[in-house]
Amino acid sequence: MVRIGGCGPPDPCSNHGFGPYYIFLKYKQLIPLMANLELVRGTRDFLPEEKIFRDRIISIFRTAFENYGFVPIETPAIEKWETLSAKFAGGASILEETYNFDDRAGRKIGLRYDLTVPLARVVAMNPNLIMPFKRYSIDKVWRYEEFKPGRYREFYQCDCDIVGVKSMLAESECFSMAVNIFSKLGFDDYIIKLNNRKILSALLDYAGIKTKKDEVFLIIDKLDKMGSDEASKMLIEIGIKKEKIEKLFKTLQIKGSSEKILVELEKLISKNEGIDELREILSYGKLMGFGSRIQISLSLVRGLSYYTGTIFEFSVSESKIGTITAGGRYDSMISKFAGKENEIPAFGISFGIERIIDVMKKRNMYKSESSLTKVFTAPILDKVLPDAIVIAENLRKKGINTEIEMLSRTLKKQLEYADKKGIEYVVILGEKEISEKMATVRNMKTKEEKKINFNDIYSIIK
Repeated sequence: MVRIGGCGPPDPCSNHGFGPYYIFLKYKQLIPLMANLELVRGTRDFLPEEKIFRDRIISIFRTAFENYGFVPIETPAIEKWETLSAKFAGGASILEETYNFDDRAGRKIGLRYDLTVPLARVVAMNPNLIMPFKRYSIDKVWRYEEFKPGRYREFYQCDCDIVGVKSMLAESECFSMAVNIFSKLGFDDYIIKLNNRKILSALLDYAGIKTKKDEVFLIIDKLDKMGSDEASKMLIEIGIKKEKIEKLFKTLQIKGSSEKILVELEKLISKNEGIDELREILSYGKLMGFGSRIQISLSLVRGLSYYTGTIFEFSVSESKIGTITAGGRYDSMISKFAGKENEIPAFGISFGIERIIDVMKKRNMYKSESSLTKVFTAPILDKVLPDAIVIAENLRKKGINTEIEMLSRTLKKQLEYADKKGIEYVVILGEKEISEKMATVRNMKTKEEKKINFNDIYSIIK
């Protein structure tokens, strides 16, 4: 038996009063746990400089979501395995990357791999939700997948979903919102790759591929990355004949304007609901201002098996990052969770926060801040500390982020501290200032100083 300790009484040999962690080997010796400190692969710490930046980005998302009428929900990080592994949920491929374990009662539990399946469960469990139900969620998910630039094993998803709307207005609202967000973030060179699962299914029928469609979809989804030769080999391995593969690939390579592609598709597969739906999105795109960014991509599949209609990706030019936002329509999953025959339409968009931030860093769109403090109160002597505290408390009550000197440092050291942290103002207090009820307010950017009455400090720094 191995037990890890460290919550006991302080170690008298420790300068900090906290004992080291130990491993107790049953009935044997006491061995200190060496400080081999490493992160779990695919996870990260966020120190203040990056955490502040990330929070500012997330704030832009949250503001935009609420501007479009979305409301927040929160779900547990863990779900029952039968929920995550339902055949109408993410599919076998994603389950291979899902962290799972047995709890003490022997029940199988999994860490959520996305925020869509938990949403479907929530809607199924709450049949009285007002429709359309427009929700957003910004939270962590976990996938044990290849660790590379823009792809982590613990990461944030930033999702919006519209439940209860069959019209392509749901897609178009989300696209419009995304365009507004990227404008605020400073992006301009992105495209919206657009496709429809109904079109893909019809193209497989046209090529004579009637079985193993889910397997074929997963291979097509990797077509751009692996190339047609490798994809053909994989399709042959699962039993698809060469002539059918060639016929399919020829249709997937149709190029041109969005309307031209749709016209060519109609020649091949005749009337198709997916074509009508893409045309509806294109018409809304003209009204909402994102139509010029759309590129219909017939080889776009999206790996998750729950998609039933529209699928899309927002992509930037960086080859190692690529997709920064993606999602699609999943009209069957919620009704199956709820045990209902009639479909409950739903559409979702997921912003790749990690990838967006990585691209922003690469492009020097990243602004480093190490503090959220606006004012630092700098008492020169310990005897004026009470007055510094009163001033700080008054500023805080007015909503001004304020720090107080706590280490009894010299004024020079205090100014150096404020400068390093990027604090905008320092309120300097000495015996003379206290006797006059005046403070010296130093602007750390311009280096200008003003003497001002205690009661008027707020008017200078607000």
